[in-house]
Amino acid sequence: MMYHAKSDPKTFKDWAYLAINKHFNKFLNHEAAVLEDKDPEELHQMRVGMRRLRSAIQGFATALDLPQNAQDKNVGKIAKSLGKLRDIDVLEDTLKNQYYPNLPKGEKKYLQQGLSHLEKQRKKALKTVKNTLRSQEYCDLKLAFSQWLNKPNFQEIGQINIETVLADLLLPQVSNLMLHPGWMIGLEFGKGAMIFPHCLSEVKVENILNKQGFILHDLRKVAKKMRYNMELFTQFYGDKYNSYLKDIKAIQTILGDIQDSFVLAEFIDDVFDDNVLRHMPTFSKILQQSRYDKWKKWEKLQHKLLNVNTRQDFHLTILNPSTFQHKPEENNNNSNQEFVNQNL
Repeated sequence: MMYHAKSDPKTFKDWAYLAINKHFNKFLNHEAAVLEDKDPEELHQMRVGMRRLRSAIQGFATALDLPQNAQDKNVGKIAKSLGKLRDIDVLEDTLKNQYYPNLPKGEKKYLQQGLSHLEKQRKKALKTVKNTLRSQEYCDLKLAFSQWLNKPNFQEIGQINIETVLADLLLPQVSNLMLHPGWMIGLEFGKGAMIFPHCLSEVKVENILNKQGFILHDLRKVAKKMRYNMELFTQFYGDKYNSYLKDIKAIQTILGDIQDSFVLAEFIDDVFDDNVLRHMPTFSKILQQSRYDKWKKWEKLQHKLLNVNTRQDFHLTILNPSTFQHKPEENNNNSNQEFVNQNL
């Protein structure tokens, strides 16, 4: 008999099931369109579905008893194989629509050569994706999740009320994010106190990013994981929680944009053997200005989230959910299910 999730989920395992069911079906629904390769957005949505599925598996791990082929590492392996094609699509779109129109004629010639090279890379990456989605490994993964969703197994703790374990699920990830070394980049210390630099020049920011940008890139990945897990539980919190979630999203976006600008430069440099960026001053300047603009936005978030009062308040917000109160006389099963769908 097929398992039916509750329309009014209350337990740890209820929410685990709903999250896995939603994100498994999300990436599955885009599979055919990805193989047809008519719209890059389909690949993006499939990859997002797999990332969120993996995040759900990790977030609800202590409640789950998944088969071997449905472990998060298996999902991650498939998602990674889709990643190169997605990265190429993003790179192509950015170069073609954001940078190409703003370059002088001579630099457009170089960039066009880069785009031609990128198209060749894309054909190879697409072939890899199609082979992956037709592989036995991928079929085994889909079968494992389908069987588990029809007849799921859970750990004993899955029976506990979700409100009881919310803080235990989220606070370790908050700590992991807040203790990341990326927060210290660009700061100085005097007599044990943090000193925030005032109006760093564009050159100084470039030096910092060239030396320590990889640490910020790792912070971005941690923030992304934190965001996905926070989004699983928005039902149980109010505006303050959502405000912190917005900050986490901003960190992911801003640091991602900084990283993307370096990826663009590295790609162009790799295509040509003679350090062609020296012959593309406009393109190089636009990239540098973009990084500097993003850095200024990053500094505001860095300052905010290194403040001791902010950090304490963030922890207290997680510890004190303003739980959504169900009222049977006002909320039928359909409205409850719609609410669940919106919050997973």
